[in-house]
Amino acid sequence: MDAVVKAPAGLKQLAGAENSCTRCPLYKNATQAVPGEGPARARIMMVGEQPGDREDLAGRPFVGPAGRVLDKAIVEAGIDRRQVFVTNAVKHFKFEPRGKRRLHKKPNGYEIERCRWWIDLERAMIKPQVVVAMGATAVRSLMHKGMTIGKIRGRAVDMPDGGVMVATIHPSYLLRIQDDADKQAQYRAFVRDLKAAKRAASANRAASRA
Repeated sequence: MDAVVKAPAGLKQLAGAENSCTRCPLYKNATQAVPGEGPARARIMMVGEQPGDREDLAGRPFVGPAGRVLDKAIVEAGIDRRQVFVTNAVKHFKFEPRGKRRLHKKPNGYEIERCRWWIDLERAMIKPQVVVAMGATAVRSLMHKGMTIGKIRGRAVDMPDGGVMVATIHPSYLLRIQDDADKQAQYRAFVRDLKAAKRAASANRAASRA
């Protein structure tokens, strides 16, 4: 039986509820849940995979190296950072101990499914004009199935339960690229995807006013 049966009234209450979540086993080893962060009426919601080591310790999303890449790309895409809500498909850090280090481990389908409750609540509260899915886990959570990012990347796609999604890579992928030329090319493509999300948000905003 689910521990949570009543939807929280707002983002602050939602964050508290997430920290009490036992919907999947990941809460047992994580330091804390990492709720989404941003304005209550953000135009753009950006969804990553899960918190990393630094996010787990800080209790805030995208505060590590991938977050710095994302912040830089947001600016270069011409998006107002104050209009962005950042969050993750899975709220607890899943990791594998390796000595004193905690190595990222990809969430499985069950964990993604159980955590969709929180993403759905965030979307319902914020009502973003577009959702940016960064990586395969985010796409699976939002689309309710796995999809090849390359086939839908950078274009507006209707989500099954309403809303519009633009898929792209996760910024952490850029940190793993060794070749400088490839890294720069992939970063430019990432910025283009964010620009596409900005256009989609503007189109949805205009349509809602018509």
